[in-house]
Amino acid sequence: MAKKIIGSLKLQVKAGQANPSPPVGPALGQRGLNIMAFVKEFNAKTAEITPGTPTPVIITYYQDKSFSLEFKTAPASFLLKQAAGLPPVGKRNRAKGSVKPGHMVAGKVSVAQIRQIAEAKMKDLNANSIEAAMQIILGSAKSCGIEVKG
Repeated sequence: MAKKIIGSLKLQVKAGQANPSPPVGPALGQRGLNIMAFVKEFNAKTAEITPGTPTPVIITYYQDKSFSLEFKTAPASFLLKQAAGLPPVGKRNRAKGSVKPGHMVAGKVSVAQIRQIAEAKMKDLNANSIEAAMQIILGSAKSCGIEVKG
């Protein structure tokens, strides 16, 4: 007999750095899920991803308090900022795009880098072709104030 799904939950946690503190602990605790089981499973499954990369995860939880994880690729804005060479996100320095997108340029990426990001995110995008996925990524680049050269 199949497990009965109670609901699902979306979280964005840094790869390999899940811990029971907020936002993970309260989100899982109020649903009665085992927080440490999630932390161990998440960290094990994201071990091959660069540590600190924001990783969206969809947690589907069942009536017997078990859960399953579905991982998504890192956000397009994170990948664009990384490709543009903007400083990584830290405690003090926040990787930002432009303060005034369209007026000030925060960084530059090439069309080849846009294609590479689009290919990496293809499974998570609502696009039927690489060209359509590239247009989505171009829109994200524009909203971050990142200029596309070439």
